[in-house]
Amino acid sequence: MQNTNKTTTIIIVILVIISIFFGVMYVSSLVKLKNDENIITSQQANTKVLAFAELFLNKVLKGGKTVSFDDRLQLENSVRALNDKDIFDSWTKFTNAKDQNEVQQDFYNLFGLLLGKIATQ
Repeated sequence: MQNTNKTTTIIIVILVIISIFFGVMYVSSLVKLKNDENIITSQQANTKVLAFAELFLNKVLKGGKTVSFDDRLQLENSVRALNDKDIFDSWTKFTNAKDQNEVQQDFYNLFGLLLGKIATQ
């Protein structure tokens, strides 16, 4: 009888240890999954910002002429797709600039903001 109790106790202790081990592994996996999701979200945001920056560079800076309505619409849609208030506000300020000096300063601010967003994400 006492032998049976010892065996049962040993089995229960082993099962508890195994349960704790798998519980720790599960929590560890959840933490890693959350971290990986954050990295993926950051990379997706970087990809969107880079795509907008490239579009902006090609349509506005390399264009060398007045930006067409279609290009402006494409840029507007691209900046809205970023879902970033700071970038959108900077874009709006850039597009509403009154003179060449203001355009140039707003351009530097926008491009600096884009690069900063990529660097910090």
